[in-house]
Amino acid sequence: MKMAFNNIILVLAALSVGLIVSSTSSPAGLQVHAAAPISSSSICSQVPYPQPCNSLAASYKPAEAGSIDNKTSTLFSFIRDSTIRLSFRQAQQAHRLFSSMDASSFDPQAKLAWSDCLEMSEDTVHQLNRSVGCSSPHSVQTWLSAALTNQQTCANGFADFNLSFDHYLQSFPNNMFADLSKFLSNSLAINKQLLLQATTTTTTSYSAKRQQTRSRRRRLLAHGFPGWLPAADRKLLLLESSNSEQKADVVVAQDGSGNYKTISEAVAASSKRRSGDARFVIYVKAGVYREKIEIGSSMRNLMFVGDGIGATVVTGDRNRGGSTTYDSATFGISEDGFIARDMSFENTAGPEKGQAVAVRCGSDFSVFFRCSFKGYQDTLYVYSKRQFYRLCDIYGTQDFIFGNAAAVFQNCNIYVRKPLSNQDNYVTAQKRSDPNQNTGIVIHNSMVKAAGEGAGSRKTYLGRPWQKYSRTVFMKCFLDDLIAPEGWAEWNGNFGLSTLYYGEYMNSGPGAGTSGRVKWPGYHVITSSTEAGKFTVATFLAGDTWIPATGVPFTSGL
Repeated sequence: MKMAFNNIILVLAALSVGLIVSSTSSPAGLQVHAAAPISSSSICSQVPYPQPCNSLAASYKPAEAGSIDNKTSTLFSFIRDSTIRLSFRQAQQAHRLFSSMDASSFDPQAKLAWSDCLEMSEDTVHQLNRSVGCSSPHSVQTWLSAALTNQQTCANGFADFNLSFDHYLQSFPNNMFADLSKFLSNSLAINKQLLLQATTTTTTSYSAKRQQTRSRRRRLLAHGFPGWLPAADRKLLLLESSNSEQKADVVVAQDGSGNYKTISEAVAASSKRRSGDARFVIYVKAGVYREKIEIGSSMRNLMFVGDGIGATVVTGDRNRGGSTTYDSATFGISEDGFIARDMSFENTAGPEKGQAVAVRCGSDFSVFFRCSFKGYQDTLYVYSKRQFYRLCDIYGTQDFIFGNAAAVFQNCNIYVRKPLSNQDNYVTAQKRSDPNQNTGIVIHNSMVKAAGEGAGSRKTYLGRPWQKYSRTVFMKCFLDDLIAPEGWAEWNGNFGLSTLYYGEYMNSGPGAGTSGRVKWPGYHVITSSTEAGKFTVATFLAGDTWIPATGVPFTSGL
């Protein structure tokens, strides 16, 4: 059955007010203060698709004082939550249709793309479900950004095999995915206004909280643990010592000395052996584990601890020849709160195999500490949500740090490998497709240099724009002489050059000179610490509120 866009709005707008959707609080973000009176025209004029916004505004009726609905009695909140509810219902319908599809007649490649879409549609429903009524606009912006990323990646899976997305989804209502993308874009635009308002009205209190956090960091307990670290997570710091095996919940060892011989067995057992969502630690002893690992839903707050980079290695060789880029990952993470430390992740498909992912991460509040990621093209897929990397090594050739997460790399080593003879190297390919997504790749206080292998003989660029609003910043990094003087490369002609945001701030080294850099409207030589401060852990990730509990060291500001 086909339904026009306007009819969808009218039907769903009537349902949105009475729809009961659960919300999830978040450890990150600022609290929203009461919004000042605002007109529908001032709200809807700032969204990319005003028509559905105006339709919702016309249906608004202020709740009576004291009623339950008065919690969202402001027009601003009403439009935002109703728009998210519209997105939620569209996403539910899409997930039902994907789930009910008979893919038995699909060719093998289409089945792979359909399987990815089924997983992503479920995640989209989850992100929208927890966005309604959430008091943290920062978190809502993250989850809405992830939902929109899911929409595009689903279609990209078919494109990986040169298949028509529309052909395989002929049974879906006309314009269903286009309409959902419009709702999500409007939701992002409206929530960003709320986020900016919250940031403005709470700057003083938030600064005070950050100062209190810094003060608490100086106060240590008798056993040497920071006072701000929850008791339940203090054992994570103990895992630095030689007694990792005793402190872990389960142990993986190929020689049979642990609870399991494979990582896959330990992951499968974690849901039965753990208690609720408490942190569950899996210690993986030294060895080379040839496995494909998926950390999916219901696997929240898992932590992997290895015996060090090059000692504990998870490896695979899937590539786009036999899977989608998304599913080529040796190690894939979708659930929130993931931590890995002292491990190596590889994809050994080689440069001639094209896209071949070592790690794909879509985990909110995820941290990688002292880890290594080795591959060639598309090594590390920072897929979505908030991610932090500290003291990590990343190896690759083309677009080897890519995706649409809000990701910060701090004190990391980025090693450029030798590509095929007809290729150049690109460190990043950021995929921000909407100007209101709070995503981007930030490389801070890190190093970019050749990995040997003759890598320095090829031109190397800091990044290229995978999508129209691609955003990448290098701050206070050492850039070696393999970096091309122009610094950045085009993706396809003039695509995105005026809408992207590429920035460099106080970099050093023979490849850091900016006099020969590209002259695109979207490229910036950042000279202001205030501008650069927008891309710090504290501001870009709201990291002061969630990274400390992991026990991983980090720099909050510049």
